[in-house]
Amino acid sequence: QVQLVESGGGVVQAGGSLRLSCAASGPYFSTYHMAWFRQAPGKERESVAIISQNGYRTYIADSVKGRFAISRDNARKTVYLQMNSLKPEDTGVYSCAAGLTWRSTTTSGYEYWGQGTQVTVSS
Repeated sequence: QVQLVESGGGVVQAGGSLRLSCAASGPYFSTYHMAWFRQAPGKERESVAIISQNGYRTYIADSVKGRFAISRDNARKTVYLQMNSLKPEDTGVYSCAAGLTWRSTTTSGYEYWGQGTQVTVSS
């Protein structure tokens, strides 16, 4: 069992930056690929970024490429999502997920999920 807790969400103005954190519990954090998803109001949940077990590979969705970056610190059992140049379209609930399938951009590829943290970008 893996427990995931997100933090760092909030309200920011367009063009601003925010850094989300996902803290994991359990002894096998480094065996999981980690991902960030988001869900805007009235929209389906979409993949934002993925990082491999060792942190050597990353996937960034086209919609946020060049603005968002994912990283992980296995010693601290924490995954981060750095969000820059935020746009109103980035508004939504951001969730952290853990899974064993590399580069899965669908929710079925992940076994564990955090509760989510709200990100609101105002114009």
